[in-house]
Amino acid sequence: MTKLSNSASSFSKIATKPSEIRIGPKRLTRFEKARIIGARALQISMGAPVLIEIPKDVIDPIKIAELELKAGILPIIIRRRTISGDYQDILLKALLEAEKEEFGTT
Repeated sequence: MTKLSNSASSFSKIATKPSEIRIGPKRLTRFEKARIIGARALQISMGAPVLIEIPKDVIDPIKIAELELKAGILPIIIRRRTISGDYQDILLKALLEAEKEEFGTT
């Protein structure tokens, strides 16, 4: 079993490809999705610029955040931790790519 470490190790760099994901599933968990959508919806409702072209009939910040997540353009890094305190930082884009490869959806 590979030991993950907080110090300089092979896991200290940000995972940018699905093959580099070592902690947790190779997709976004429902908890990560909820956290990302909720945080982004709050930003949008407080006046943050929207990163996608939104349809005219969509005004709900949560729906807009879902569309941004689905488009895969959010510049977010997910930090996944183990019980021992080790962690891995993973680009959101890498998780979405892995999900698309594995399940064919986002």
